[in-house]
Amino acid sequence: MKHLHVHHHDHKPDGSCCNHDTKVTKEAYEMHASSNTPNQACACNTDISNEEDDIGDIEAKYKFKLSGLDCGSCAQKIEDRLNKADYIQEAKINFTHGVAYIEPKGNISKQEVLEKSNVLIDQVEPGAKMVGDDEEEPKESNRERNELLLSIAIFFIAVIVEKTTNIHPFLIYVLPYLFTGYHVIYKSIKNIMHGEIFDEHFLMTIATLGAFVVAAYEEAVAVMLFYNIGEYFQDLAVDRTRKSITGLMDLQAEYANLVKADNSYEEVDPKTLKIGDRIAIKAGEKVPVDAIVVSGSSSLDLSALNGEVKLKDVHEGDEVLAGSLNTMGLITCEVTKAYKDSTVSKILDLVEHASNKKAPTETFITKFAKVYTPIVVGLALLLVIVPTLVVGDFYTWLYRACTFLVISCPCALVVSVPLGFYAGIGSASRIGALVKGGNYLELLEHVDTIVMDKTGTITKGEFAVESVQGHEDTLKLAAYAESYSNHPIAKSIATAYTKAIDVTKLSSYQEVAGYGVSVSYDDKPLLVGNQKLMEKEHIPYTVNQNLGTVLYVAYNGQYMGSIVIGDQIKPTSKQAIQDMHDLGVSQTVMLTGDQADIANVIAKEVGINNVHAGLLPQDKVSILEEYLTKDDKAVAFVGDGINDAPALMRADVGISMGGVGSDVAIEASDIVLMSDDLLLIPKTMKIARKTKRIVIQNVVMALGIKTIVLILSAFGITNMWAGVFADVGVTLLAVLNSMRMLYYYKKV
Repeated sequence: MKHLHVHHHDHKPDGSCCNHDTKVTKEAYEMHASSNTPNQACACNTDISNEEDDIGDIEAKYKFKLSGLDCGSCAQKIEDRLNKADYIQEAKINFTHGVAYIEPKGNISKQEVLEKSNVLIDQVEPGAKMVGDDEEEPKESNRERNELLLSIAIFFIAVIVEKTTNIHPFLIYVLPYLFTGYHVIYKSIKNIMHGEIFDEHFLMTIATLGAFVVAAYEEAVAVMLFYNIGEYFQDLAVDRTRKSITGLMDLQAEYANLVKADNSYEEVDPKTLKIGDRIAIKAGEKVPVDAIVVSGSSSLDLSALNGEVKLKDVHEGDEVLAGSLNTMGLITCEVTKAYKDSTVSKILDLVEHASNKKAPTETFITKFAKVYTPIVVGLALLLVIVPTLVVGDFYTWLYRACTFLVISCPCALVVSVPLGFYAGIGSASRIGALVKGGNYLELLEHVDTIVMDKTGTITKGEFAVESVQGHEDTLKLAAYAESYSNHPIAKSIATAYTKAIDVTKLSSYQEVAGYGVSVSYDDKPLLVGNQKLMEKEHIPYTVNQNLGTVLYVAYNGQYMGSIVIGDQIKPTSKQAIQDMHDLGVSQTVMLTGDQADIANVIAKEVGINNVHAGLLPQDKVSILEEYLTKDDKAVAFVGDGINDAPALMRADVGISMGGVGSDVAIEASDIVLMSDDLLLIPKTMKIARKTKRIVIQNVVMALGIKTIVLILSAFGITNMWAGVFADVGVTLLAVLNSMRMLYYYKKV
């Protein structure tokens, strides 16, 4: 089972705190959030499985590549067949990415799973098969194209022979028919033998054989030929879409320069690097794995990770993330994470598995396709039997029924709908928004309320000491008390103090959740925190009325003074909030542990509707719960993905910001924004809405055209040529329409 690995920052101005690495999940987080005492506020030593993860532990599954699979309906049938196998616990086919995940029962080996599964796959879809994920896929053959060209030539020769000779048309067209449609007929017979009757191969075979019965020989061959032409171009379009989506996330470095003992370089596979290895990254090369700079300096282009065009300067001691591009000088780095744990691997894995979580529209279409085709076949039978019994003319009604069957294949829906959502996810990833599944993309379209944490989300979280009041040692004492913390507030105090800290004077360090810090300085108690801490310890103090985060300092039971620390609003926050409202978000809500007056000033400046200030860590989830129960609209929570994990997991849509390299951001959130720009939220909402419109267009177009042509064919107004367009032509149009989403990110 998958667990959530969490590392909390030391403490935030709203009071949340923790200094431990721990494994927790939603239940543990909610227990954390509901705690009221300092000792209960930390969910340490907790290891509870996350029951809400609908993908499961992907690492526990075998992963295979799929080749020869070009039909979404066939992919669903293969998945259904594999899930019925006695050696498989769970099978998932990701058609849009061309991979399969299989969780076996017992200790069956990967090779045995591969061999057994390929036998089943061949029964459902002859020609399709799985290969190991580390194997090269079979090279594309020109056989299909050559056969198609030869079929076209044979068909036109047959037409010429029919027009210029007296040979019976059956004799002229039977061989072209068998040559053009042999693989369709073969698949149909094979599927029938294995109980898979209602598929496109069966429909095409019955329809064209029926055309032969009514002496429509030329049309029978033409239908099979144009079906093959349409399938060929459909396959090209689907393959193009897959490659385009993969290209959007082209983050992987092809090699790494491993620094050897003699300081020479050796090009190695990034997957072979180990923690502690030293690598050299030259100008123009991608960072292969997460690492720390040990020598040199440069500027990195992180646009492939977060969509931002500005460069990031790195020097000795700075972290570099896999997938970023070194734009100038040579830097030597020490590997801090193996490839499978690096940022680039997590991002690629997240995007790859995104289509496993299907949107409600996708689920509906899958279920609809299973009943749609049998119903149409039943109607085709009625179209033959009932009119024949009433008015006679069996052959006319048989021809119309055959046209009916040609039209009925649901490929346009089964292929284009999931492809549309997957292209939308790919487009979102291009702007630095990683969406975990089509379900979250569709849900984002319905978000009516957005609840946001303040620090690091609306504001920069870059603190600076603005003023100090009271005793001259106030700043010094605060610097000593905060010296164990890496939180931005603590760093701002250290920056302001500038002098060295003698840690030998400190002992008994303790953080008090929601209040501040308690420590012994020269064996006397030193307290630094908010007003509640002073009141809790019954220390008289002078209220500081200045706006900002105020820390009060007390030493040996005596109030010493206060420090005002300011935070700045992000330059894009106001525009982002306005864009959210313009997109129909009725409520924007800010949660903070700051004082109400500070919070209200910030909220007014950026245009936020509602403010909840002075909150303890556990209060955030309870406030969020109030909005979740107000109506049936979706509620999103936006936070930093670390201290806000309980709320991120509880919201309908959890959105974490600045999630590059953060385990908890990727685990706890439904959408991970790879930069801390709030504008990414309305941009992602626009992509979600455009994706839904594209999907709806495909559904309406496919069902609309098919319905019209079905009705026309029933009355004899159209022929099989129109039936071919209503099947393969519409599928191709729907796929091309879905591909528009690949480039929509340029317009948001």
